[in-house]
Amino acid sequence: MSKQNIRKEVMKTLERNIDTYVDKFLISAEKIWQPTDFLPNSQKDSFIDEIKEIQELSKDLSDDFWIVLVGDTITEEALPTYESWLLDIDGISQQPDNGWAKWVRAWTSEENRHGDTLNKYLLSGRVNMREVEITTQHLITDGFNIGTASDPYKNFIYTSFQELATYISHNNVAKIAKKKGHRVLAKMSKLIAAYEMRHHIAYKEFVRQIFALDPSEMLLVFQHMMKHKIVMPALHLRESFCKKGSLFNDFSTVAQRAGVYTGFDYIDILKKLNVAWEIDKITGLTEEAEKARDYLLKLPDRMYRITERIVIPDTKFQFKWLNLI
Repeated sequence: MSKQNIRKEVMKTLERNIDTYVDKFLISAEKIWQPTDFLPNSQKDSFIDEIKEIQELSKDLSDDFWIVLVGDTITEEALPTYESWLLDIDGISQQPDNGWAKWVRAWTSEENRHGDTLNKYLLSGRVNMREVEITTQHLITDGFNIGTASDPYKNFIYTSFQELATYISHNNVAKIAKKKGHRVLAKMSKLIAAYEMRHHIAYKEFVRQIFALDPSEMLLVFQHMMKHKIVMPALHLRESFCKKGSLFNDFSTVAQRAGVYTGFDYIDILKKLNVAWEIDKITGLTEEAEKARDYLLKLPDRMYRITERIVIPDTKFQFKWLNLI
C-alpha cells in the first residue's frame, strides 16, 4: 500500500471518533461566548461612552502594540483560506458523509469569532480601517503555501504548532493590555488565547493518535516540517499597492520587539511538542526514523544558540494600518 493510501486509512480510523472530538474540543454557538458579549453594545445608552473609553485607553498603547494587534486580527480574518486548505487534505472532503469536514467547519466557525471580535475592537481611532481591510482582502486573495500539500500528517503537525503559536501571541497581547489598564481588551485576548489552546490540544491529540498507528512515517514528517520551518499564515501580508509578502519581515520584527511572539517562543513550542508526543519513548522505529528523532531532540538547543545571537532592530516602520499620534 502506498504512503498516501496508508495516510487515508489512518484518517478513516481517526474519523470514527469525529463526533467525540467535536463534542470534546469544540463548543456550540448557543453555549460559546460571542464577540457582542465583550464589545460596546449599540442597544445600550452607554454605547458612545464605552467607545470613548476605548479610544482614550488606546492612546497609551504603543505603535508596536497596535501593529501586532492589527496583524493578528488580519490573520484571524483570513479564515476562508484556512478552511479551503483543510478541506483539501487527503481523507477530508465536502462529501456529506465525511466526518472530518464536520470538524473543519465547526473549527472554522469557532475561529471566525476571533477575527470578528478583534476587528470590531480596532475602532479605537488608532487604526486606519480601510487599509486593514485592504490587507485582509489581499491575504485571502493571495492564499498561502505552508509546505504541507494535501498530506494530513504534515497538516496536523502544522496546526498543532500554529495553534500554540497563536495562543502565545494572544496571551501576550492580553498581558500587555492588562498592564496598560485595557481590561476589556485583556479579557478578550485572554479568552481568544484559551480557545486557541483548546484547538492546539485537539490537533496535538490527532497527531498523538497518528504516532500510535504509523510512528516512523509520523516522525519523518515531523522532522521534515521542522527542517523547513513552520510558515506563519501572515507570510504574505501586504498593504495597498505593495507586492505580496512585502510586509511580513517588518511585522515579525515588531512582534518580537513588542514581546508578543519571538524566536524563543518558536523554540519553546518545538520543545513542548517533543515532550507531548513523547518522541524519546517511541519504539519499533525504522533506522531513518531513529535519525529523525535524534535530529528533533537536538534541534531546540541548536536553534536556541542561533536565536540568542540575533539582534532585533529598533527601526521605526511606517505601516499604513496605523494612524500616528
